[in-house]
Amino acid sequence: MSQFVFENDLQSVLKLDMPITNAPMPRWQRKASSSSGSGSTSSSTSTTSLTPAKAGNKALSTSKTPGKTPGKNPKAQNTPSKAGGDRYIPSRNKQQLEVASFLLSKENEPCHTTPTEKDHRKAWSMNLNGYDLDEAKILHLGGKPMNAPEGYQNNLKVLYSQKTTPVSTKKTTRYMSSVPDKILDAPEIRNDFYLNLIDWSSQNHVAVALHNNVYLWNAATGDIVLLMQVESEEHISSVSWIKEGNFLAVGASDAKVQLWDVESQKRLRNMASHTSRVASLSWNNHILSSGARSGHIHHHDVRVAEHHVATLSGHSQEVCGLKWSPDGKYLASGANDNLVYVWPNVQESRDSTPVHCFTQHQGAVKALAWCPWQTNILASGGGTSDRHIRIWNVSSGSCLSSLDTESQVCSLVFAPNYKELVSGHGYAQNQLVLWKYPSMVKVAELRGHQGRVLNLALSPDGSTVVSAAADETLRFWKCCAVDPAKKEKTAPKSTSIIHQGIR
Repeated sequence: MSQFVFENDLQSVLKLDMPITNAPMPRWQRKASSSSGSGSTSSSTSTTSLTPAKAGNKALSTSKTPGKTPGKNPKAQNTPSKAGGDRYIPSRNKQQLEVASFLLSKENEPCHTTPTEKDHRKAWSMNLNGYDLDEAKILHLGGKPMNAPEGYQNNLKVLYSQKTTPVSTKKTTRYMSSVPDKILDAPEIRNDFYLNLIDWSSQNHVAVALHNNVYLWNAATGDIVLLMQVESEEHISSVSWIKEGNFLAVGASDAKVQLWDVESQKRLRNMASHTSRVASLSWNNHILSSGARSGHIHHHDVRVAEHHVATLSGHSQEVCGLKWSPDGKYLASGANDNLVYVWPNVQESRDSTPVHCFTQHQGAVKALAWCPWQTNILASGGGTSDRHIRIWNVSSGSCLSSLDTESQVCSLVFAPNYKELVSGHGYAQNQLVLWKYPSMVKVAELRGHQGRVLNLALSPDGSTVVSAAADETLRFWKCCAVDPAKKEKTAPKSTSIIHQGIR
């Protein structure tokens, strides 16, 4: 029997539908007992009839449960109430302060007018905030200041809004046309890099060699005169005016140099001393220097019968460039052997040794020009293999500057009106370029020729440059004209010192 009693007790223990009397108090009962404020066991046991699923227990359990982590409560972080914190300072426009001051003082209104309360409020608002609060929008964006009231006058604005003086409005740059002022036809002009076929006289006559003829063009009247003509199998290779402009030297391929009087259109002399064509000529008072294909340079004294007075030997190939310095102290020569020689005056030294020999060029040197306002400065330009313009100081023998023009340099001339250097070029642009001296900054380019520019010449007043090109045209560029506001100084007309001495 005892066996059955044990099984009954075991089954009763295993049943879960009855409360466990000896178990510890549930958690919800403990919370309920603590909320009621009673610490006795009887009050705790009196709530045993409540279950966790009831609504009343939910209210009791959730009312004291913290919803957020302690220490992260935003209400606990109060704004410090100490003095000296940040404060708003409105932006005050200086111009608006002036307007507000004007509104307060009412300087431009009659004396009997009394400011109203609205005017005072508006003035104080503009003084403190920079704008009128009555007329302000919700969002006030800074920018253009508000218009001043009628009658207000800003003294500084009146002072600095006046018209500029005539000195400040003066043009600092000159106008330069990109097209030639005049174009003349030059048929049968020889496309030969080594020849010097044009020259402009001091009497405003342009001499042009076209194959075997020499023409004179009067720049003042536009008249054209045929001065001379050689045999058909020969050709003119160089022309050069004397300083006074009444005699013209002409070199030909028959190795002779002729001297012509342009006023009477008569040949004065026929000087033969070279053995090959004369490609370059240059005057120094009564001394005429000529350079030939043989590489020799001859000095001719045109006043005496025995004209050949000296020979300069240094070049090994054709002398295509020849220029006397403005003061007559030096003679510069360039040739197809890429050399530039500087020779002393034949009257001051009978020695035929050159003063300098410049070897920096890598091509034939035909372009030579002396600076008229710095007589010891020489400019030289190289051919296709060189393409450089070099500036020399012949007193010291140093190269002052070297500029790569990226094209063949055929001719050079200094323009004294603006202290510039004008260069004529061949392939590939066939243009004229103006360079500021001595910085050698490019001022302008003049385009229009369809063939390479063979020679350049400057007008007597220095305002116009004429260019002869392989496209058989002469183009006159008025690129160095003097400002009309400046007074043009006219030089007195001079007569030739050899007018009566040539035989």
